Amino acid sequence: MVAVPRWLGAASRVAVASVVLVVTLGAGTAVAVPPPPPNPGDDEIAGSRAKADAEATRVGRLTNQVAQAEAQLIQLQSDVELKMEDANKALVDLQTARDEAAQAKADANAARAAANSAARSITDARKDLDEFAAGSYKQGSTIGSMSAYIGAKSPEDLLARAQLLNAVGDSQLDALDSMEVARTDKANKDSAARAALALANRKEDRAQSAKVAADAATAAAQQAQQDGLAATQQVQARKSAAESQLTAAQASVSGLENQRERYNDWLAAKRREDAANAQQASGGGGGGGGGGGSVSLPSGGSVRSVINRALSQLGMPYAWGGGNAYGPTHGIRDGGVADMHGDYNKVGFDCSGLMIYAFAAAGYQLPHYSGYQAHSGPRVPLSQKRPGDMLFWASGGRIHHVALYIGNEQMVEAPYSGSYVRIAPVRYGGIVSYATRLL
Repeated sequence: MVAVPRWLGAASRVAVASVVLVVTLGAGTAVAVPPPPPNPGDDEIAGSRAKADAEATRVGRLTNQVAQAEAQLIQLQSDVELKMEDANKALVDLQTARDEAAQAKADANAARAAANSAARSITDARKDLDEFAAGSYKQGSTIGSMSAYIGAKSPEDLLARAQLLNAVGDSQLDALDSMEVARTDKANKDSAARAALALANRKEDRAQSAKVAADAATAAAQQAQQDGLAATQQVQARKSAAESQLTAAQASVSGLENQRERYNDWLAAKRREDAANAQQASGGGGGGGGGGGSVSLPSGGSVRSVINRALSQLGMPYAWGGGNAYGPTHGIRDGGVADMHGDYNKVGFDCSGLMIYAFAAAGYQLPHYSGYQAHSGPRVPLSQKRPGDMLFWASGGRIHHVALYIGNEQMVEAPYSGSYVRIAPVRYGGIVSYATRLL
């Protein structure tokens, strides 16, 4: 059975088969060799390659622009996350201030009730004093007046009048003391209540202002993130258009090169035919042999298993909070950017969820948080990174993204809401100075 390469066109397969038949059947039954296929010139092929190279250069330039835009987008995303945390803190502080204000108002109400009670005490004390004065007037005497003793009919009557005046004097002093204590108590409680309420209101005003500022900062960060996403999509569209043009140019090169290859195959077959005919004509025997090289791929191992497991999810949607050791899962709500993209309705991965799924192939159980994943194994200098290492990005000293290095300055990652699991060039803006190596 003669094997004819499947990549050849129908006409070329017939030509090769004809040449093989000539060699097989011998000169006595030779079949006329078909005409050669088209053979494009070297200048034509070189011109086509130059055009493809120019398109490739343009695609490379746009690819770098996309990478830069996406790096800026990820920075904007980290800014949004930080602003959202600030807004959450402001919300907690505002609730605390409102609770304090409510308690201060309750204390003020209690102080007001106590003040009212003190006012009643003042009224009672003043009434007692008035009654004492009226009684002294009716007796025709005043406290300490000697006239109160005139008219006593006996020593016993005189003693009784002295005791009565002493008692009345003590009552007057008690009434005056009570009135002064009540007045002081009322003033103190009123003052304390006003101060507590004023302090609580100031705290609530400051907390409300902080919440408004935090909400405004979050909204501004989200708008910047959306603007960055739109700019990135525009560059991505230009890149896609250039890639289409590159594909067409490469197809043109491939077409010309395939024509040249088919011509060379025809020429080689013709030469074999001529050699076989010459050998047969001379009566010599014929023999054949062949040899070829083998291409060996890297061995399986845990590194390849982890990388292949991550690569198996290319094109899977990004879903914040999504992904576990068994595959993609529904995302969760974040109250912000992820919700705007509907991540809670998507099945996919976020950056740390993709790492959980990939490293499960090697038996590792990673936490669903990139900050903890950075501490899950030994660290090596970034310059010594190798395939299978985890790379991290941080903002303000806080890690917010992780990707898997696969070699040749490439990585696989779940980048951000609205995107998909993909292969991308390593971004060095914001990258931490080490890689975490588990394998």
